[in-house]
Amino acid sequence: MKAKDVLGQSGERVAADYLEDKGIRVIDSNWRCPAGEIDLVALDGAELVIVEVKTRRSRRYGDPLEAVTAAKLARLRTLAVLWAREHRHVMGGLRIDAVGIIMDGRTEPHIDHLKGVA
Repeated sequence: MKAKDVLGQSGERVAADYLEDKGIRVIDSNWRCPAGEIDLVALDGAELVIVEVKTRRSRRYGDPLEAVTAAKLARLRTLAVLWAREHRHVMGGLRIDAVGIIMDGRTEPHIDHLKGVA
């Protein structure tokens, strides 16, 4: 497994723990279909929350959240509908969040959580 993939998986675990601590229940992770992948699927009350997680070791090449593009957000909306259909989930609302994480390996991860980015 590539170091980038290991970092990404670690970031997703950190993000899931962070969300759970905030009362947002993670119900699926790394869901894939031919149209793409959802990092985390969660419930905040009755609202379905699709979470894009971006993890970096530093801000040397920019903030992790800068990698969440308009095209990615549009694809996540489509993926949310596909996930809900496959899991027979009736949405009580939909929100797309982005979580940016800096994990330098020396200090506690720095987490930025943006709710409702799309």
